[in-house]
Amino acid sequence: MPTETRARRVADRINRELAVLLQRKVADPRLAGLNVTGVDVDRELAYATIYVTAPEDEQEVLTALDRARGFLRKELASNIPMRAFPQLRFRWDYSPDRGARIDELLDRLKSEQEQQEEGEDPNGPPQDDPLASAPDAGERDLSTDEG
Repeated sequence: MPTETRARRVADRINRELAVLLQRKVADPRLAGLNVTGVDVDRELAYATIYVTAPEDEQEVLTALDRARGFLRKELASNIPMRAFPQLRFRWDYSPDRGARIDELLDRLKSEQEQQEEGEDPNGPPQDDPLASAPDAGERDLSTDEG
């Protein structure tokens, strides 16, 4: 059984070769601007899952890649010597979208925090603070204590 290290090496090689192949030998306009963001190969080297992003519609890109799957596999197999070349599976990579959303949320939180800091009185607590009007723990009203 191949090792995980070998699977990673094969994945890296597929990633490099596929990037060159998509630029030089694939003429489908739906694949213009396609980015291969990662390749995972299982330990048995039976399947290569290829993660992609593109400015075009997700479904159109995945359809174009599915149609080119046989050609791409044949070309990759001729460039990467292996006894049996993995089957190719294409998946859309949502991580750039998620990363952009996280950045957007962090920017919003930062701006809200800056607005709150600007609105606070530097000489005392904000007016909405319920603890601002409460007596300190050391100050007790002794008139109501029985004892």
